[in-house]
Amino acid sequence: MGLLNIISSIKDRAEKFLNEKNVVTDILGKMEEKTGIKKKVIALGAVSLTGLYLVYGYGASLLCNLIGFVYPAYYSVKAIESPCKEDDTKWLTYWVVYGVFSLGEFFSDIFLYWFPFYYAFKCLFLLWCMAPMSWNGSQIIYNKVVRPVFLRHEATVDNMVSDLGGKAMSAAENLTREVLTTLVKNKAMIIPSPPVAQSEAKSLPSTSGETSTAKVGPSEMNEERRPFLG
Repeated sequence: MGLLNIISSIKDRAEKFLNEKNVVTDILGKMEEKTGIKKKVIALGAVSLTGLYLVYGYGASLLCNLIGFVYPAYYSVKAIESPCKEDDTKWLTYWVVYGVFSLGEFFSDIFLYWFPFYYAFKCLFLLWCMAPMSWNGSQIIYNKVVRPVFLRHEATVDNMVSDLGGKAMSAAENLTREVLTTLVKNKAMIIPSPPVAQSEAKSLPSTSGETSTAKVGPSEMNEERRPFLG
C-alpha cells in the first residue's frame, strides 16, 4: 500500500507540474501543437530516454548531477520567495543531505565509477530524496543519520570553528603588521642622492683659472723677457 501511495503522489506531483506555467511546460506545449502528441506522453518519453541514457549514454554523470541540482534549485528559489517557511526547511534538509552525499561520493567515486548502472541508481536516490512527500529520502537520512551525529558533536565542532576563526584573525593581523613594518624599513633605507648642481658650480672657478693659464703660449712668455735682454 505504501508503494501505491508513493506512485500516486509522484503522479499527482507530475501532473501539477505539467499544468503549471514554466519553461518546461511551454516547450512541451509547443511540441504538442506541432506533433499532436499530448504533453504527458512527451514527458513520459523524455523520462524514459533519460533513464536509458543514464544507463548506457556518455556523460551520464553530468546529466545525473543536473537532475539532482536544477529541479531542487528551482523550487528552493520559489521557497525563498514564498511567505511559508515549511518549504524552506524541506529544501534546506535536501541540500544538507545532498552535500553529505556529494562529500562521501568524492572519496568513493573511484570505486563507485566501475559499479554497473551506478548513475541510474544515483539518479533514483536523488529523486527519492526530493520526492514530494513528508518522509522522503532527505527527511529519513537527516533524522536518522545527519541530525544524531550533528547533535553529538555540535559542541566540539563549534569550539573547533571558534578556535580556527581566532587563529585566522591572529595570523591575518600578524601578517599585516609584518608587511607594514617591512614597508617602513624599506622606505627608511632609501638615502637621498647629493646635490650634483652645487658641486659642479663650485668647481667652475678653478677650472676656468687652469684653462686661462694653460692658454698662455711661448710667444707671450718671450715678449715678457725682452726688456731684460735689452
